[in-house]
Amino acid sequence: MSDVATGRLHAEILIIGAGIIGCSIAYHLTRMGKKDVVILEKSGITHGATWHAAGLVGQLRSSRNVTRMLRHSVELYDQLEAETGMAIDWKKYGSLRLACSPEREMENKRSLTMAKSFGLEMSELSPKEAQDLFPIMSTEDVRSAVYIPSDGYIDPAGVCQALAKGAKDKGARIVVGARVTAIKVENRRVIAVETEEGNWTCDLLVNCAGMWGHEIGQMMGVRVPSFAVEHQYLITDPIPDAPKRMPTMRDPDHLVYYKPEVRGIVIGGYEPDTLPFAPGGIPRHFAQELLPGNFERFEMLAKLGGKRTPIINTVGVRQLINGPIPYSADSDFVMGKVPELDNAFVSAGFLYGIAAGGGAGRMMAEWIIDGAPSLNLWPLDVRRFNFHHNTRHFMYPRAVELYGHHYKLHRPGDEHETMRGIRRSPLYETLKSRGAVFGSRGGWERPNWFAPKGVAAKDEPAFDRAKTNWFNAVGAEHKAVRENVALIDQTSFAKFEVIGKGAEAALQRIAVSDMAKPVGSTIYTQLCNEKGGIECDLTFSRLAEDRYYFVTGSAFGLHDRQWIESHLPRDGSVRIVDVTSARAVINLCGPKARAVLEKVVEEDASNTAFPFSTCRNITLGAAPVLAIRIGYVGELGWELHVPTEYAGHVYEVLREAGDAFGIRDVGYRAIDSLRMEKNYLYWSSDITPDYTPYEAGLGFRVNLKKGDFIGRDALQRQKEAGIRQKLCTVTLEKPLPLYGGEAVIHDGKVVGVTSSGNFSHTFGKSVAYAYLPIELAGVQGFTIEAFTEPSPATRHDGALYDPKNVKLKA
Repeated sequence: MSDVATGRLHAEILIIGAGIIGCSIAYHLTRMGKKDVVILEKSGITHGATWHAAGLVGQLRSSRNVTRMLRHSVELYDQLEAETGMAIDWKKYGSLRLACSPEREMENKRSLTMAKSFGLEMSELSPKEAQDLFPIMSTEDVRSAVYIPSDGYIDPAGVCQALAKGAKDKGARIVVGARVTAIKVENRRVIAVETEEGNWTCDLLVNCAGMWGHEIGQMMGVRVPSFAVEHQYLITDPIPDAPKRMPTMRDPDHLVYYKPEVRGIVIGGYEPDTLPFAPGGIPRHFAQELLPGNFERFEMLAKLGGKRTPIINTVGVRQLINGPIPYSADSDFVMGKVPELDNAFVSAGFLYGIAAGGGAGRMMAEWIIDGAPSLNLWPLDVRRFNFHHNTRHFMYPRAVELYGHHYKLHRPGDEHETMRGIRRSPLYETLKSRGAVFGSRGGWERPNWFAPKGVAAKDEPAFDRAKTNWFNAVGAEHKAVRENVALIDQTSFAKFEVIGKGAEAALQRIAVSDMAKPVGSTIYTQLCNEKGGIECDLTFSRLAEDRYYFVTGSAFGLHDRQWIESHLPRDGSVRIVDVTSARAVINLCGPKARAVLEKVVEEDASNTAFPFSTCRNITLGAAPVLAIRIGYVGELGWELHVPTEYAGHVYEVLREAGDAFGIRDVGYRAIDSLRMEKNYLYWSSDITPDYTPYEAGLGFRVNLKKGDFIGRDALQRQKEAGIRQKLCTVTLEKPLPLYGGEAVIHDGKVVGVTSSGNFSHTFGKSVAYAYLPIELAGVQGFTIEAFTEPSPATRHDGALYDPKNVKLKA
């Protein structure tokens, strides 16, 4: 604790920012036993974006765990006033979401199914039933609505003050007027925080600075893509005879939302082309301030709101609120332990911080004390961002787009429009000329599919996959891989080398598989936490006794590197080098892949000389290539890791050699359908820290005999006791589109939720993965519900395609 007599200012846990997130983290830390918690606040409690927030509390999100986190907020708000004695004006009156178009109804039906699979009560209503709950609305154009009874709205300043009082009651301190001016870092640790009211030391620092999160991150050399844009809402004068228990309401087709407010109503929304806030840096003394109201920009929302609720055209305007709200690079939160430092966390960028505040505070307290939250929160993890996400050049245009698209239809396959082309493969222009339609992942432009002649090279998404303009093209690409030969540009893979005499021992300590394999071996493995949960899923190729090369997904590079690096020896004897930019990757795959490869390489490519799960340095045309015989589509094939400057040459040589075999370019949408036929799993959806290798069907990768490794004891216990759930494959009898998040039903009860879904072009059926209770993992009689429509489902043992890997190892 701080020592006033000596002037020493110290806290075990130092939090920057007394908005709802900072106060909630302090509240939960003190309830988990931490007493030496201090919040530094530059102005006053709630003075950032919290005090002028609209205060809507909704729970359903596309991620089950994020939904669970938001449900924790509701649980906390239900009892916070009684606990602290502070009024929070919590109105648990529910929420409505209208649908005014067939596509919006499909979006709502998808939400209904997700809510069902997540265990959240949600119902579909007729326009009249919605009007009964929200009497001042017009039913014009309304086709239907959905309703969540446990949602509501709350006083933002009140709930934040209550959390602050709850934290102080348990020993936390809040220091107001302590504007942070500098942060000192040594040896990957924050050692001092300088403020205008004195300098602090701490054992651990948490950045909860909201719209200042980026600037605080810069002070300590940490990437925090938390910026701000302007957001407006209007408060009406009192509405005569306004009902007292109306829910909140969202009308996304008209871009507006509503919240009851002291006999009047709040109307806000998300218009196109909002303004970025302070792109040159937030003014030094900006605090509890509003921006000038822009009625001209709000006019669109006012007209749309007047259509839905005509009464507002006859009452006056009490106030037009214009305030900055935080946005991250993907409009979701920025949470977790920062990868650049050993004693710093971040919890910023909260677009809907009031709804998330209670749950996010609990998750962050667990993250700080236990090393991980009780819910896997990868969709919110700071490690999902790359360098470009933290630049003003990227962030402000992207934030404006995200804001304007907040209520846009979110169809599977939608891609961002702004700030594209940040990272490009050497083959980008070549593939573009061949009809590539690109998607973006981790800033990389990747070919999703190739438009045949006569088909426009642009996405036309739909909720029903079969109605997209790429469905047939992807089916043809899928067929080419299964029956012939294909090239896939996978340059966007994140690629690293682990170098040092202790590399083998270090990797043995963190991987579940035996890493003491001969040089030239390629090892597919998982890295687990102490509970046996899967933290990383990747391949290592042993290039030398003291050198391994590992490859992971485009979006997981920073995450996986940080996990590995945090478990390496501290003496520097083993180090990681990022070689992503040094090598392009071309995947040559399909039954005729060897016939093509043999025409252009100088080495023996036979199965005897080059078996599955091995790697070799080969000469392809005139290029040096690291060839790895592994892949993600389930066919004979090689990942060809090529020095970047040789990529164009290698592609041309392979195309020329493959012409006689009908070689074809293939994109990532085909990869996904191909991998699902083979039971190939995707980290972050099918496998996460919530699941172990045994539960995921990856027990064959676990070597309990090799010696100790992280998670071994937990996995040993699970193997002996048996698993409680198992990842299974199901196919549907009806042609319903599956994307993950669908409800799995058995005997009329929801028993699981799908983790991934796609269409199997080989078998002509929709296919999905789902974890099922072990007592049901060997039976049939399942139903999958997608977009509220049920279909009988057949559970399968093993992969649908080539279950014995005959083709893969040919």
